Amino acid sequence: MDSQPSCVVVTGFGPFRQYLVNSSWEAVKELSKLGLNSDMEVELRILQLPVDYREVKQRVTRIWEDLQPQLAVHIGLDASAKAIVLEQCAKNRGYRDADIRGFRPARGECLPDGPEVIASEISMKAVSERVAVEGVEVTFSRDAGRYIPRVSGCPKEDVRFLGRNQMPTDDC
Repeated sequence: MDSQPSCVVVTGFGPFRQYLVNSSWEAVKELSKLGLNSDMEVELRILQLPVDYREVKQRVTRIWEDLQPQLAVHIGLDASAKAIVLEQCAKNRGYRDADIRGFRPARGECLPDGPEVIASEISMKAVSERVAVEGVEVTFSRDAGRYIPRVSGCPKEDVRFLGRNQMPTDDC
């Protein structure tokens, strides 16, 4: 009996503001060149998401419904970061920046009346302590900030859109 490979989705983001080439997407494309797709047990899918609140919500929903990944990782850009930062939490409120189409969420909420915080059950602290990237510090954070790529981890009424390993929490 053939077993299905586990699907892993990694996303990066498209152009935004002065970033005509978003380094998050460039990093994801490089990841795809590492040959992870040659592993018969893992099907790596890379996708570029637009920096567009409404479109990202639709696409992330489709990722979970259509691809049914075991894991989804959303890579974002922080031009001031001096390290790779693994985010433990996604927060629902405080989104005031406009997306590429000029849209801003009502009341600054990704999901109106959604939970304040959703956190991964995966310990980003433990992952950060085990990941080694030559010449680059890897850290974790409990505050993903309020930039548009955080919408991909934006709380949903049905948290399955965030992934099987995420849950509402007050710990972040």
